[in-house]
Amino acid sequence: MDEKDLRILEILLEDGRASFRDMARALGMSDVAVRKRVLKLERLGAILGYTAIVDPRALGYSVVSLTGVDVEPGELLSVARALVAKPCVRSAWLTTGDHEIMLEIWAKDEEEMDAILREIKEMPGVLRVCPAVVIERLKPKGRGHSL
Repeated sequence: MDEKDLRILEILLEDGRASFRDMARALGMSDVAVRKRVLKLERLGAILGYTAIVDPRALGYSVVSLTGVDVEPGELLSVARALVAKPCVRSAWLTTGDHEIMLEIWAKDEEEMDAILREIKEMPGVLRVCPAVVIERLKPKGRGHSL
């Protein structure tokens, strides 16, 4: 991966809808050359996909929580599988930090969030649930990012 590939990734992080022509102009190369590089980055797995960044409030979700989940030894994968199957879980990570699993959960209101957290706490293998409600997103995914 060279500097032009990295610049293509930066452009796509900023605007996943950037055209080959726009990227070519920014890089001083042909749009055909940019297209070939993007296809190569996709084949290599550097580009996993393209998505829209959605404001949960626009979809009626007023409460977003970043929630840590601690699990019993030996139960990590079964609990993780059960959690990622829940529609309210928008993102999930296995971590080495304070919690084995970190979740991004969207809920319509505080009452729904409380019900979701209770349900997670009652799951077999779950030891502790540590929610942190997001007050304000300071930096949306992809915006202002450089590699």
